[in-house]
Amino acid sequence: MRVRSPLLTSLSAGLFVAAFWLLFRTLRLRVREDTPGTNPYAKSPPEWFLYCVWHDSMVIPAFAGKQRSSAALTSQHADGTFVAAVLRKIGMATVRGSTNHIGPGAVRQLLRTTEDKHLVITPDGPRGPRRQMSVGIAFLASRTGRAVVPTAASCVRCWKIRGSWTDLVIPKPFTKVFLLGGEPIRVPPDLGSDELREYAKRIQTAMDQLDEAAQQLVKDAKAGHASRCDDKKSGTDLMKERE
Repeated sequence: MRVRSPLLTSLSAGLFVAAFWLLFRTLRLRVREDTPGTNPYAKSPPEWFLYCVWHDSMVIPAFAGKQRSSAALTSQHADGTFVAAVLRKIGMATVRGSTNHIGPGAVRQLLRTTEDKHLVITPDGPRGPRRQMSVGIAFLASRTGRAVVPTAASCVRCWKIRGSWTDLVIPKPFTKVFLLGGEPIRVPPDLGSDELREYAKRIQTAMDQLDEAAQQLVKDAKAGHASRCDDKKSGTDLMKERE
């Protein structure tokens, strides 16, 4: 969404937030953390992390809980302005920039801004390619000393809003939603470009595996629903036979 006027951006973001707060109050959310202490919604986390979120699923972690202690890196494009406005309205700090173009000075500024917050990054934004890891998040982990927590989100029923290079996943009302956090990946300090690429591949693999787990939970949920429907049908048929 590209809204030029700051006033219109603020109003649009406010309407967006109100609609999504109402939507998320109807959902059945299941949050799973593979490692204790990595829940981004916790009040007093034991340490600060870099959370890795794919661009197409970013709505789910944004509205799944209270943003007490998180900040997000958002792009400097027009779309990023609207996203930043939305995030600020839900209590999330924002830092404008890109993991693909960040130098030592920007890292220091980033650390100052988020010294008491987690940092959420969409490593395939703002222009893709879809679900392809950029080396920037490994660079940030190496230079900041923060571990990367891979994440995944899935919905039993959802809409997919088509964009220019990726879709945006929106849960449908009253559906079940799964939000998973994987084991933190720690990147050694001061790595060179080749080593950073290797760690980016490791993060990519972790994200892919976690997404498979999230999709399996959806399949299990659908299978369970189908089984319950079959049980009800069988029970009805049995009653008819007894009559």
